[in-house]
Amino acid sequence: MRCVEIGLSRHSRGGKKKQQQINAHTVRERMALLIGCGESSSSASHIVLLRYLNRALDSIKHDISQIFANLFCFNTNFHSNARNCGNEDEVHSSFEDLVATIGERYELRARDWFSKKKDVDDKGDPYAVFNVLDTMLKDSLERLKLMRESITLAEIGVQGCTLVVNYAEQAHIIRDLSLEGKVGAALWLRRKMIHKGVVPDVFTHNYLVNGLCKTGDLEKADWLIREMVQIGPSPNCTTYNTCIKGYCLMNNVDRALYIFSTMANSDIRPNRVTCNILVHALCKKGLLEEAGKLVGEILEEDNDSSTSDLITSTILMDGYFKSGDIVQALSIWDEMVQKDTRIDVVAYNVLIHGFCLNQHMNLAYRYFCDMLKRGVLPDVFTYNTLISGLCKDNKFEEACYIHDVMSRMGVTPDPISYKIIIQGLCVYGNVVSAHDFLLFMLEHSKVPEPHIWNLIIDCYGRYGDLGNAFSIRDKMLSLGVQPNVFTYNALIHAQVKGGYIADAYSLKKEMLLYGLYPDVVTYNLLIGAACNAGHIRLAFQLNEEMLRRGYDPDIITYTELIRGHCMRGNMKEALELFSKIQRAGLPIDHVPFQILIKKYCKLRKPDMAFDLYQKWLTRDE
Repeated sequence: MRCVEIGLSRHSRGGKKKQQQINAHTVRERMALLIGCGESSSSASHIVLLRYLNRALDSIKHDISQIFANLFCFNTNFHSNARNCGNEDEVHSSFEDLVATIGERYELRARDWFSKKKDVDDKGDPYAVFNVLDTMLKDSLERLKLMRESITLAEIGVQGCTLVVNYAEQAHIIRDLSLEGKVGAALWLRRKMIHKGVVPDVFTHNYLVNGLCKTGDLEKADWLIREMVQIGPSPNCTTYNTCIKGYCLMNNVDRALYIFSTMANSDIRPNRVTCNILVHALCKKGLLEEAGKLVGEILEEDNDSSTSDLITSTILMDGYFKSGDIVQALSIWDEMVQKDTRIDVVAYNVLIHGFCLNQHMNLAYRYFCDMLKRGVLPDVFTYNTLISGLCKDNKFEEACYIHDVMSRMGVTPDPISYKIIIQGLCVYGNVVSAHDFLLFMLEHSKVPEPHIWNLIIDCYGRYGDLGNAFSIRDKMLSLGVQPNVFTYNALIHAQVKGGYIADAYSLKKEMLLYGLYPDVVTYNLLIGAACNAGHIRLAFQLNEEMLRRGYDPDIITYTELIRGHCMRGNMKEALELFSKIQRAGLPIDHVPFQILIKKYCKLRKPDMAFDLYQKWLTRDE
């Protein structure tokens, strides 16, 4: 009977072995299909993997239970009953068959080994059971480990194909977001990449630092550089230059110098760009001596040293000119000439601008001629600098001549060229010539900005030519140039100067129709006109309207109101306003004092006039 059972058991085990091989092959095909379809990177593939591992552990437990049952309970039917009860789904059965097929040889080997182990009573060794179990458990766990590593390697193989593409795409998005000013979103995407184990390169980080500096968030830019030092990628010279420039633009040179000092901690040597940024910032603050020392400390040799020396020397020269040290500026120029440095038009522009700034027009002309001798052609900035210097020196004929030479030399005047010369002519009072330049611009299809129109309107208004003032305004509207509050202030000033207070007040209403709101200058013009005409009540109504619109009266507002009270003989109210000015802490000029002193002298009150005179002398103490 026992032999029959053993024979049946071997026969059933042989058939079952074949079925398990077929199921194992099916499982391998399904796993290969999952990996090939790219499911490895998704959460679904992870769930399938975990399910297979759990089924494998269940299978091991079933095998162990079978061994214990056969050894200690002699339950030969346990295996078949457990299989029938546990056949929940196809995946479960397939994976159990896979493990059973692979592990069957270990069962047979263990059974044979155990049958040979006898003790002194010719009985089975009880310790051999546990040795066999320990060996089988270790082998099963090793097989599971190998299966998991195989699946993981397959996942990495699939993911590796898309990793480079995803990295390049995400890095490109970070750079675009940084350029668009959306640095918060760019930092979020960077953080997400780091969580996935992918750190953007230093080039991408430089975009982030630049974006943070442009938005003024320098503290976060500083933090980002420190994080780069800690976790990578290591910052380069461009990273530090960007941060240093950001602090210099915010006029925080001390912090910029501190960032510069930390470059050595990262073994990064400053380059010429670093030098130029810091030298320019130091020169703007007037720290020319420190700028000169810095040049000597950090300049390095490179392949384009002549160009770098020229840029640095030009920055220093400009700083010395702006501080009024012409001698030191010329010494830098002479040093460049002795070194046979190839001087460009920018260096000449700085030199000519420095002479014009210090009102040395003869030297400006001299180096302008030297520029032409060296074969360096002047550009529009060169001519604009000369025209501006001549206009400030009230040499308008020469300025107009340079303007003509500019056109003949093939350099087209830009709007700044016309603006400089029209503004100079208007300040000088030559509104006719200014008008001619305006017409010249229009003939060449150059429609000027509102500021140029306003200059000519104001100049006509100051000379009482209301007809031409309004004619310019109408021409301005016909060309599609919308007037602004300065345009109306110029027209209101022209009406007030002509004594047309009602027309001036109607212009204020017209402003509102164009969506423009009067400013402090508008109210001061109207209040002054009302006070001069003796309409004190209208002046105070305008003052109250001004306060309702959120404008604070300035010294001109109070001065006009004091003038109105003095004209009406209301000296008590005039003194109250004067005391209000003092309490408000506004800077008081000589005009209110003169108005009150003159009025008290007319009223024959010399004591009050002398008392005000004493206050005038001691107002700055």
